[in-house]
Amino acid sequence: MEKTSKIFVAGHRGLVGGAIYRNLQARGYSNILTRTHSELDLCCQSAVNDFFVSEKPEYVFLAAAHVGGIGINSEHPAPFIYENMMIGFNVVEAARKNGVKKLMNLGSTCIYPKMAPQPLEEKSLLTGPLEPTNDAYALAKISVIKLCQKYNFEYGTNFLSVMPTNLYGPGDNYDLAGSHVLPAMIRKFDEAKKSGTDEVTLWGDGSPLREFLYSEDLADAVVYLMETCDAKDLLPESFVNVGTGKELTIQQIALMVRDVVYADAPGRECRITWDTSKPNGTPRKLCNVSKLTALGWVAKMPLEEGIRLSYRDYLAGGGSMTKRQ
Repeated sequence: MEKTSKIFVAGHRGLVGGAIYRNLQARGYSNILTRTHSELDLCCQSAVNDFFVSEKPEYVFLAAAHVGGIGINSEHPAPFIYENMMIGFNVVEAARKNGVKKLMNLGSTCIYPKMAPQPLEEKSLLTGPLEPTNDAYALAKISVIKLCQKYNFEYGTNFLSVMPTNLYGPGDNYDLAGSHVLPAMIRKFDEAKKSGTDEVTLWGDGSPLREFLYSEDLADAVVYLMETCDAKDLLPESFVNVGTGKELTIQQIALMVRDVVYADAPGRECRITWDTSKPNGTPRKLCNVSKLTALGWVAKMPLEEGIRLSYRDYLAGGGSMTKRQ
């Protein structure tokens, strides 16, 4: 990419898209295209195609998605499969038809089978049943990966895909009905501290193992890959995991978040109650990042420091406190 190349960041107001937008600016890219949902509905094929015809972006970061935590995925799966398939298919097809030089598709490690061998390797895709609590989202993401892969084969496009692990960071969604586990913990512990109840209830039993990646690290990885790699470099799977290669139990992460939130409240403690009537989700989800490392990138942000920065962002009102529309 040239510094003046026309670059479209789809989903620039979200956790991932916002981080990518900031990373591009920091690297000196000066011709970045963005559209809000009210300006461009990515679920509308004609609107997306009209946008690509008129603007002719050269490079595309597909970071727009309908996302949420285990609860909302389980209770309202339909939008997760419909909207994410429509967004992905419309943007990828418009990119193909309008000669986009390179596209970066953002997926998720939820694409892997529930009981896939750990750490998760790219070759494990479609080797077993998915985790039922988020299979709708996973199926949509898998379909877009395959679309990019088949387009590269049949049309000679240069469409890459990356599969980030669990994300957190500035601009996260802290809505308890729709957020992911780590931002939900930040909000719950902060509310317990401010209310004086000093008690928090969390889902499951705390035993699942999870890996977390700071959103600014993810942005650095995908821009680096866009600058240095082509789709052929990600063969045979045509995608690559992005993560830290390190994991903790949900219980250990909860204790870390509690310590960060209560750091300015010496002498006070917050009790954690585990609601075992709620699902744990996948027992373990750790990325094998050897392919990414071989391509020349490693994560930089330590988890505790990332949580501290995220909590600071939360207190400053940098995220969403209600469900995103």
